[in-house]
Amino acid sequence: MGSGQPGIAPYTYWSIKDGQAAVTAGGMIEETRLSIYVNGREVATLMCSPVDRKALAVGFLWNESVIRSLDEVRLAHFNPNRTNIDIFLAHQRIDLPRHTVLTSGCGGGISFQDLAKTYAPLETDFVTTPDVLLDRMRDLNHSAQLYRQVRGVHTAILGSAERLLITAEDIGRHNTIDKVAGKALLDGIDTRDRMLITSGRISSEMVGKARQMGVPVIASRTAPTSISLQLAQTWQICVVGYMRQNGMRVYTHPWRVGLPVLPDQVGVGAVR
Repeated sequence: MGSGQPGIAPYTYWSIKDGQAAVTAGGMIEETRLSIYVNGREVATLMCSPVDRKALAVGFLWNESVIRSLDEVRLAHFNPNRTNIDIFLAHQRIDLPRHTVLTSGCGGGISFQDLAKTYAPLETDFVTTPDVLLDRMRDLNHSAQLYRQVRGVHTAILGSAERLLITAEDIGRHNTIDKVAGKALLDGIDTRDRMLITSGRISSEMVGKARQMGVPVIASRTAPTSISLQLAQTWQICVVGYMRQNGMRVYTHPWRVGLPVLPDQVGVGAVR
């Protein structure tokens, strides 16, 4: 396997199958650092995959409320080896909290937000069906190009009821969500009332990013965390986990996929 595709580094390794060992000229997922500067001030350093780095930076700033629209970005410039990106805004004032909170996710993602106090519940009647979610999960599996070749990478997509809208891959599951947000900003795609599908565990930070994007349904082929479910209940976000070929687990706001609210969830987080 050559090194022509961004995000993949060539690597030779042993493969063992059915007791037989063979030397394999394959590849591995590539990891790099991206430091984000805003108006000359370092905002964050993320460990990420070297693809869609502008979308990652812009989406990160949007999801962390440093910017509220792409119109605020006057210039985005990389250093020669593309490990730093300088973003200059149309205004000089930058509102950043005084402390950072390290996330629990892979890839070194960070979040500035005290999430529980940040957002009001989503005010939308958006609903979908389990079949549509399964269709979008199939879209995620088909679009995971880096994963199919070398594994070791997460995928996230933004979808509507009809089709896949945006796809992103990265070593960090938080980074994939920021890349989706950045691509949406750069391409003028509205993220509100869409579905966010991810290959990774759903953490509290990821639910916070979904809320910032106005996404009422987030689903994964793995599990959510306890705090993510508490936040999702409060923000009226439907969380779905363990998406498989013929099944899933619906944890919060099941009315968004046509199911009744469970008795022990009545009155929790303004559910219907």
